[in-house]
Amino acid sequence: MIPLALIAEDSADHAYIFRKALFMSGYQVEVVNNGLAASARLQEIVPRIVVLDLHLPGLSGEKLLHQIRGDERLKNTRVFLITGDAGLAEKLRDEATITLLKPISFAQLSMLATKFLPQTGAFDNSPTPSNSEKEP
Repeated sequence: MIPLALIAEDSADHAYIFRKALFMSGYQVEVVNNGLAASARLQEIVPRIVVLDLHLPGLSGEKLLHQIRGDERLKNTRVFLITGDAGLAEKLRDEATITLLKPISFAQLSMLATKFLPQTGAFDNSPTPSNSEKEP
């Protein structure tokens, strides 16, 4: 089964680049543009990776990170914090898998995402996402 990546990013331009990089790296990709939508979606899915902007409308990326880390279902989910806020990124560094400061290149995100692909086809993203991107 193709691993799932959830992108929580309010910038359409950044979300497009992130989606394309993850798709090209072998992920099924969903994009949400606010924290409340991300929180709701994380109640329904178990993504392999969450690409998380810290400054989201509705619910902050910091609160989403705490939600992810507090949910037993998501214990194996990798969280890539992506932000322009170096101070907040440093504060949350220990809770994230990777912390990246914007701007992030397509190649950089693609390379990192590839490192976290499952080694076998055994990873299961159940329940099946309903609004997933098939292709950017």
